[in-house]
Formats: sequence, structure tokens, C-alpha cells
Amino acid sequence: MEQEESICSPSYAGASSGEQYWCNKSEIIKELKKQTRLAGPLLIVSFLQYSFLMISIMFVGHLGKLSLASASMATAFASATGFSFMLGMGGALDTFCGQAYGAKQYNMVGVHMQRAMLVLAFLSLPISLLWAFTGQIFITCKQDREISMHAGVHARWLIPSLLPYGLLQCQQRFLQAQNNTLPLIISTGVSSLVHVLVCWTLILKLGLGNKGAALSTAISYWFNVFIFAMYIKFSPTCSQTWTGFSIDGRKKLLNFLKLGMPSALMVCFEFCAYEGLVLMSGLLPNPMLETSMMSISLNISAGVFRIPYGFGSAVSTRVSNELGAGNPRAARLAVKVVMSSCSKSGDVVRNNRKSFIKLDYSCIEEILGSFVLQRRRSYQIFGLHNSNTCRSYYLVGLPSAILLTFVIKVGGKGLWLGIMCGSSSHVFFLAVITMRTNWKLQAVKARERVYGSTVATSIQSNRHDEENPHI
Repeated sequence: MEQEESICSPSYAGASSGEQYWCNKSEIIKELKKQTRLAGPLLIVSFLQYSFLMISIMFVGHLGKLSLASASMATAFASATGFSFMLGMGGALDTFCGQAYGAKQYNMVGVHMQRAMLVLAFLSLPISLLWAFTGQIFITCKQDREISMHAGVHARWLIPSLLPYGLLQCQQRFLQAQNNTLPLIISTGVSSLVHVLVCWTLILKLGLGNKGAALSTAISYWFNVFIFAMYIKFSPTCSQTWTGFSIDGRKKLLNFLKLGMPSALMVCFEFCAYEGLVLMSGLLPNPMLETSMMSISLNISAGVFRIPYGFGSAVSTRVSNELGAGNPRAARLAVKVVMSSCSKSGDVVRNNRKSFIKLDYSCIEEILGSFVLQRRRSYQIFGLHNSNTCRSYYLVGLPSAILLTFVIKVGGKGLWLGIMCGSSSHVFFLAVITMRTNWKLQAVKARERVYGSTVATSIQSNRHDEENPHI
């Protein structure tokens, strides 16, 4: 019975080469069910939130090639320099809120959300300043002047959407840490319907063009923030985790920044590498067509990424909860289960890639099946190791793309083939890091983060395992 009650039991047959563990089938199935209950709703929410930008571009597509190219470039630039940064910073709450909830320090879940909101609100100011000069930045990068000027207008009108997007990340992580996903689906679903209506009114009915597309995104994000705020304030399910704004929410902001910044930079480095593809496509013959196709392709690819992203968000919550509760073996099992699940989802997309995307862009159909999901297997588990991201994309991916496109003359396909090389190396690095993680040590750090200097004795006793990463 002891084996059945244990998540992972030692297998003494492999003791000579290091302590090995096996997991019984019932615990694996139980963990898979937990992750599925989380991943399904989070996948839907993630896709709906991302659809705000996609829907806006779809409406703009009715206005002509120039409007489509400029809106696509501006959206890609905003995603790489702003939205991705907010997404990465919000990822720190997966650790803070998830571990606090797992340790049953419920009041700290709300405090951490307040700290994140303050930090993200402050950081939105320099990003907004950057967006104000988007047009000049594109011109400096030798992009088509007419497209660049229109993209600059679109980016400036996207500025009001930055802060609500950051607040949404905080609210979503707050509810996600508590495994409270139903309000996420309902609120985001209603906001999506509102967004379609607002886009139709501003872009097609009132004829505001790109300005209306950007403004509609901001309106929809703020609407979503308001619904979340009302639920958090009045729902009895959040009565323990949200007790109102407090002075503690304005303290230790640097601690949040120290954990959130590496996560944000890793996401930004990756998104900026893909933004580099858009800029390079503008140097090809017929830049308006190439830029439009590359931007649209990236947006659709990002939509497909929502599948593993849902699993990644789920495992982030599961790992944080278990580490906060002092269960390193359960955290390790959660990671193994999600990596296996994402491998299966990758197979599904590879086998049905024609059902996901139909573009007259020869490289997309083939490449999506081979790498779109692969790079997300480990991505959401840890928000660290920026050096691996830089090495993968800036020393492997982009140079390969430049070589294939402009030296070997493969054309637009070379951009995708090159970034595929960088993406594959990124997966390899993160997989090695993940598999060599010392989970007992991570549990100790989690408890220290939650309780400060007061750490449970049962967790402290595991410090001697620090030298052995294979638990």
C-alpha cells in the first residue's frame, strides 16, 4: 500500500547509477485529469484574448493591402516590444500566487497581484513612449516609408491597450492560481463578442480604419478588466484571497521585479526574434506582399501556439501549488505529464496541419507541423535562462535565416527555415534544464519565498539532496 500512496517510489534496481523513481499509473492519470481541467479553460481564454488582435487585423484586411500591411507590422512590433513583455512579467505571478496559494497563505495571493499591477503600470510608460516612435523606427530599419508611416499611426492608437493588457495578466494569474477558471472563460468570451461588435462599428461603420482597429482592442481589453475586477471584488470564491487594496501591496516591489524581469526578457527576446523576420521580409522584392504574408503567418502561428500554451499555463499552476505545499515529487510528476501531453498535441497538429492553416505561402504549412508546438514544451515551466534564448535565436536562428534568405536565395521560405533552427535549439536547451532540475531544492526555495526565513522542518531536511539533481 505504501507504493500506491506515494507519487514516486524509488526503484532500487537502478540505485547503482543514481536514485531512480517510478510513478504508478493511478497517480499519472490523476495528475493528467488535474492538468486537463486547468489546460482546457486556459487554452480557450488564451486564444480568445489573442483573438482580439487577430479580429482587428481581419477587419482591417477589408480596407486594402496598405492598411493590412501596416496594421500587421504595427501589431507584430507591439506584440514583440510590449504585449510579450507584459505577458512575461505576469508570468512571475504563476510563481508568487501559485506558491502562496499552495502554502495556504491566501491573503498573500491578492497582495502579490497588487504588486504586479503597480509594477506593470509603471513599466507601461516607457513602452508607450517606444510605440509613439514606431514609424520612425521602421523607416530607420529601411522599411517601406508609406507602410512605416501608417504602421506608426496604428501603433500610437494601440497605446491605450497596453495597460489593460497588463492588468488582465495579473487578474488571470490571480484566478488561475486558485484553479478558478470558469469566470475566465465567461468573461473573456463576452469580451470577444463585444470586440467583434466594436470592430464592426469603428472600422466598417464609422470608417476609422487602422485607428478604429487599434482603439477597438483597447476598449475590449478594458471591458474585460472591468468584468474581472467585479468578479474578484464580489465573488465569495475570492473572499480569502482578495481583501481589498492594502499597504502591503506597495511593498517589496523590487522582489517582484527581480523575478518578473528575467521572465519578461526571455519572452521579449523570443518575440523580437520573430519580429526580425517581419523586418527582413520588408527587404525582399515586393515588400508589401511579403510583409503582409509574414505578419499574417506569424499571427496565425501564434494562434496555434495557444494549444501548448494552455498546457504550459496549467503546469505552471500545478508546479507552483505543489512546490508551495512542499511536494517536490508531485511537481516533478506534473512536468513529466505535461511534456508527454504536449508531444501528443504536437502529433495532432502535424497530422492535421492542413485543417489548421490554408495559406498560399509554401513554407508555413510544412514548418507548422514540425516545430510550432515543439518549442513550447518547456517554455512555460520556468521563466529563466535568457542566455539560452539569446543563444538559440540570435546566434542560431536569425543568422541561419539571413544566410538562407539573402545568401542562398531561398526567399521568404528561408526566414522560416532559419528561425526553425533557432527554435529547435531552444527546445533542446530548455528540455535539458528541465530534466536536470533539483525539485527538492526548488521546494525549499518556494517555501522560503512564501514564509521568508521560516521554513518547514520537513522541507529543510531535504537540503542535503542539492548535489543530486535527479530526484
